[in-house]
Amino acid sequence: MPAKQPRPSRFNAAILIASDRSYRRVRPDKTGPLLKNYLEKSDYDVAFLEILPDKKDTLVNALRKLTVEDKINLIIVSGGTGLAPSDVTPEATLEIIERRIPGMEEAMRRASFEKTPHAILSRAVVGCAGHSLIVNLPGSPQGALENLEVIQPALQHALELITGGTPDP
Repeated sequence: MPAKQPRPSRFNAAILIASDRSYRRVRPDKTGPLLKNYLEKSDYDVAFLEILPDKKDTLVNALRKLTVEDKINLIIVSGGTGLAPSDVTPEATLEIIERRIPGMEEAMRRASFEKTPHAILSRAVVGCAGHSLIVNLPGSPQGALENLEVIQPALQHALELITGGTPDP
């Protein structure tokens, strides 16, 4: 039986903003800095914050690099979760993850639905890829933060399990 890997006392994180308009600098990105601040206050080491175009291959390559090469524990992808033809974040995420976490997806949609009926249009995905947890969030600053706050109480435990921890007895 392989030896358990020591768990980091503090998990690292990366934030990807999927937005053609912010990538082209037509609109400033407000979501990334807001999420970065929230994660740092929650004791995560934010290693990356990058704005990418809404292109499936670009997102897949970035997610693959963050999971395989950079070994990032928590990867947040904000934007591209709706119904527009350019919304490809869930498809890119599904290409990378090995297991979905539907409870987190459902919790975010349920909480968002209490604020707007449009939440039922979200196609956000949450799942594991190796020792990484990938979370899709809406592109709006308020929606992204509200959704992250919904799952935040379970993030630490999820990351401990994904990185080799043991479940509660």
